[in-house]
This record gives sequence, C-alpha cells and structure tokens, in this order.
Amino acid sequence: MIKLTIVGRVSDGLPLAQGPRYTIEDYNKFLFYKQQAELILKEISKGALAHSKMTIHIDHHCFNHLVDNGIIFITLCDSSYPRKLAFHYLQDLQKEFEKFDNRLVEKITRPYSFVKFDSIIGNIRRQYINTRTQANLSKLNANRKQDVDIVTKHISEILERRQNAGEVHEIALKWTPITTIIVVTVVLLWASLDSQATS
Repeated sequence: MIKLTIVGRVSDGLPLAQGPRYTIEDYNKFLFYKQQAELILKEISKGALAHSKMTIHIDHHCFNHLVDNGIIFITLCDSSYPRKLAFHYLQDLQKEFEKFDNRLVEKITRPYSFVKFDSIIGNIRRQYINTRTQANLSKLNANRKQDVDIVTKHISEILERRQNAGEVHEIALKWTPITTIIVVTVVLLWASLDSQATS
C-alpha cells in the first residue's frame, strides 16, 4: 500500500506538496518516514543520488522515486507492494504535475505550500490502493522489462555516504586555515628570498 507521497523541486530540494496522511498508524513513525523522504529529496537535489528512478529500502518499506523535468516524486510503500505499480503511480503524478505552469511552481518558497496538488495526489492514490483491479493488473502485466532500469539501494548506504561526506567537509574546514597559513608563509618566504637574490 502507498503510505506517503512527497513532490519536491530538484533545484533546491524544497518539498512542494504531499498527499494526505495515509495508514501509518503511529504518528512518530509517520514523522520518521517523512523525514527520511525529505532527506532523500535533499540528497537528490545535491546530486548524491543521480538516478532518475530508484528504490530505497527501509525497514519493511521502500521509497520509490522518479525525477523528471526538475521535479522529484517520492512515495513510501510496503515492501510487498509491486514496484512496477508504484512507478506507474509516480508517472501518473508526473503527468498531472506537467499540467501546471512552471512559473507557478518556481515561485513557491515555503515547504508543502502547493496545496492544489495535494488533492490530486489523494485522487490518484485511490486508483492504486487495490493492486488486483483490472486496470492495475493490466499495468503489472504490460511491458515486463520496465523494471530493469531502476536502481535499488538501502537507506543505510545513503546515510553512510552522507555521514562520510560530512566528515570530509569537517576535515576540510579544520585544515583550510592551517593550509592557508602555510601557503601564505611559503609564498612570503619565497618572495623575500627572490627579492634578496635580485638585490
């Protein structure tokens, strides 16, 4: 079952819209998964996750995301939910999103303030609740090679990469002043030796 959907902008990682809160029983779990989705959104906007289609496993769920035309569509599903249907859902969202004027989307500055799209997310989600409807079965059986180009990772890999990048950044910040002092000292020493040699 589809439990969470977030639509965001690639350029700055701003979450634009989210569907209604679904069936995640515990509000704290809902917040946890929402934070993880926002983290994925930020990682995509930084270029750390360069694939346009990806599945990211977390607990007994998975995030599926689709990046198209500068917009990210992310959904959280049970791990048993058919991945192919999840991507059909994201593609349907993407088709509906294309109907909006790009200038309107670019003007949005506050997170989750594109509420016009929230109800569209809810309407499209209803079509994907039951995986056994004739329409959904047709989608599952059509074009079976479609899943081949979808990269799969685990959230721990993303968090580890993010932590390593943060450590490298900290080291760079720590050593930059020292490196600058050494370089300036060497340049001044070289300049003074060069001026003495020419005198």
